[in-house]
Parts: sequence; C-alpha cells; structure tokens
Amino acid sequence: MPTLVSRIVEPRFPATAIGLEKGIAAVVHLERAGGKTCTIRRAATFSLSDSIVRPSFDEPNILAPQQLAEILKELATSAGLLRQKRWSLSLPADTARTLVFTLDSQAQSGSELQDILKWKMERGFGTSLDELSISREKLQKDPQGRDRYLAVGVNRAVLAEYEAVINSLNWRVGLVLPRQLGESRWLMRNGDEGDSLLVSSSDHGFTAVVLRHKHPLIVRTVNCNDDECEDEFYRLLLFYRDRNPAGANEVSSLSRMMVIGNSLSRDRAEMIVRETMGIDLTPLEAEDLGLTLPGRDLSFDVVAAPAGLATLSL
Repeated sequence: MPTLVSRIVEPRFPATAIGLEKGIAAVVHLERAGGKTCTIRRAATFSLSDSIVRPSFDEPNILAPQQLAEILKELATSAGLLRQKRWSLSLPADTARTLVFTLDSQAQSGSELQDILKWKMERGFGTSLDELSISREKLQKDPQGRDRYLAVGVNRAVLAEYEAVINSLNWRVGLVLPRQLGESRWLMRNGDEGDSLLVSSSDHGFTAVVLRHKHPLIVRTVNCNDDECEDEFYRLLLFYRDRNPAGANEVSSLSRMMVIGNSLSRDRAEMIVRETMGIDLTPLEAEDLGLTLPGRDLSFDVVAAPAGLATLSL
C-alpha cells in the first residue's frame, strides 16, 4: 500500500472503495449508468464506536485493529464484495491535513524551491515533515502568475495503522485520500463553469473546499462549536469573495455548492450564501451530481467520499 498518491487523478483505479470516518465505516462498488451518471450497485455501512476508531492527526487512530478488520470483512461480505482485492480508501477528515499554498516569488534554483516548499508545509502542517507521509501536486498558477501547490499530509505512524488492517485482509489499496478530497470528486467531475464549494462537517466544525476549473482554490478547516459554524461560514465566504479575481463588488463566480454533514444545515448554508454573495445556490443532492443511490436507507453523506474515489475508475 503506498504512503499517499502523488496525484489526485490517475488511471485504472478500482470501482470499489472503503470509507472510514468517526462513527461509521462503509464499502461501495460503483458502476457507470451512461454518460456522466453512475450508480452504487453494492454498498454496506456499519456504525463504529470510539473504542474501535478514534480519528486524530497525531495520536493513535485504530484502538481495536482486529475488530476493525472483522467489521470490514463483514461489510464486504454483506455487500457481495468479499472477492475484491483492490480498493481505494477514504481516510477520516481528522486524520489528514490538507494545504493549498502560493509561492510569493519564483525560486532561483531547484534546491531553493525545495527549501521554500518545506518551510511552507512545515508551517501549514504544524509539525516536522519527517513525521509525515506527504502527497504534493502543483496546481494552476494564480491570477498573478504565482505557483500554487496542493499538499496532503498524514502522520506515518497513523497511516501505518490503516495499512496494517488492510494488509491483514490480503487487500491492496492504490489510492488514499482524506474524506473531503473524496467528496470533492463529485464537484470535479461535474461542470467546468464557475467555482464550486464543498462544506464538509466534522465533530470539530467543518472543512471548506473551493474548486476552480476542477482544481482546489481554497482548502480551509475551521474548528468551532456547532453554534459558531454559521458565523465561521460567513467569514469564510467573505474571505473567498474578497480574494475572488472578479472583485468584491462584482458578481461572484461561485456557481455550485455541496453540503455534507450536520454542523451547517443546507437551508442555512443557502441563506448565508444569498446574504453574503447575493446569489441563490441550492445545495446539490446525489442525483444532481449524477449519482443514483440504491435506496433511501443509504445516506449520500455517508458514502460521498468513498464513492467519489470510486468515480476515478469510470
């Protein structure tokens, strides 16, 4: 199992994926249904207690590895996927840290570039890079022509915990990404016009991802209580609006919004966008994103991340 992929988009990824998050585990198998639409043909979910998985960036995550392995095996069995050996894996949001950063000036040499990138990532991740497994990808330049990068960091010891559980089942994982990047896949594969916004809730607040031309423009994790989420979302929209190349007093290019989780309700998110940006954006549902769920019992919020990774097989 690789540490982390070096690119978000690669060919020949599996159509099966595992999703792990605090309180829930899921497995999914995706199939193309025609055009850009797809359907979840097989899926199963299981509620996880904190005594099994407790997501954290710098502390042990898997407290009962054998029990987690048994749960994943049972999920694969109940979904009819036990024979599958190749999977993608969506990590809990709190397990990884994701950065989008801009270089203020052009490096004069390769060694200087590496020094700048290291400084930026150490500052952003808040820990020594020697402790992390890092995936880094160069993004499109900003409007001023400056270089931009996406970096995802996971503690090596934490990643090894998940690797050990997967290996104990004789499975292989070729793609490992944090939950919010898996969820972002739905916005990346649907529509090129305007910016797209993902708001993904967690126990500690939410992570917002703004995409432009299918590339991350802003990735920001906000730690706050539930009663503070609306104010923090408002501030984040002001940050986006004031840095939008169109200008703070012109029409925003924000055209789509996806809201996952319960920290911020879809209705309130829609209202705050209207008040802040002066536009009407109804949060997208699974069918708006080209995904057919097998029934009402399966929540899109639960499977959005693993199913998003599985779209890379289509």
